[in-house]
Amino acid sequence: MSTLPSSPSAPEVVCIGESMGLVTALGAPLAETETAALGIAGAEGNVAVGLVAAGHRAVWASRLGDDPIAERITGELARRGVELWAEKDADAPTGVMFKDPGVESSSVYYYRRGSAASLMDSGFLSVDRLRGVRVVHTTGITPALSASCRAMVDDLYVDAREAGALVSFDVNDRRALWSMDDAQATLTRLADAADIAFVGRDEAERLWGTATAADVRAHLPNCALLIVKDGDVGATAFAAGEEPVFVPAPRVDVVEPVGAGDAFAAGFLAATLDGTALADRLSAGHAAAARVLRTHGDLPPLG
Repeated sequence: MSTLPSSPSAPEVVCIGESMGLVTALGAPLAETETAALGIAGAEGNVAVGLVAAGHRAVWASRLGDDPIAERITGELARRGVELWAEKDADAPTGVMFKDPGVESSSVYYYRRGSAASLMDSGFLSVDRLRGVRVVHTTGITPALSASCRAMVDDLYVDAREAGALVSFDVNDRRALWSMDDAQATLTRLADAADIAFVGRDEAERLWGTATAADVRAHLPNCALLIVKDGDVGATAFAAGEEPVFVPAPRVDVVEPVGAGDAFAAGFLAATLDGTALADRLSAGHAAAARVLRTHGDLPPLG
């Protein structure tokens, strides 16, 4: 797989998808707590943050409401060095999610139906806007938001390639957002058509009944570079015409698993931009994920 040099005026990577306000209960369950923390969440924004932290120029592209939550999102991403291509919509809100932390896992509740981001449509990013970009990244969350977002992602594959960019896609299935039938078909189609695709072995088994990394590759034979992540076991890369490459995951004392998949994608893509060997890209993904696994929240602390 070859990559292309970026234009001096263009960002290296454009990450497209929804970011939301994140409200996390503190000290007690949501139904009982009197205190909460306000942050931000969103897979594509997380990837953009990780790329900037690794020394690359990244844009987050989306739509937001004209509200304080939008200001919180743009302020936090800008503070972390992410460039913003964000439209404001005075008639639709910014999405919000609530997290109810538990001893073994957290419950998450989304309030994003009808959000400004869900109204993204075909042609949201033009070929001219993407010209000179090296990688365009999105996830399976974006086409699940609405029919118009699904059409936008389909057009994005075409327009990104016409602009000379590689398409990166993280399956990132969110069961609450759409039916299993829609998810199975759409995520298969988009992952198989990507230049780089990321998928968890467990989510692939849930979606497609594929038990092993090799089974996932058989299900997605056309993706130029397929990365199958298997939690604390490791990750396998399947590049067209080459033998699979497996790199075990490092041992990590996990504080919270949220955001680790996004961090892995950011680390892998950053190493790809640097032109490193495939095994080193997997190692970079593991290292980035490990940093997030050791912290609370989707994003590691600044500094």
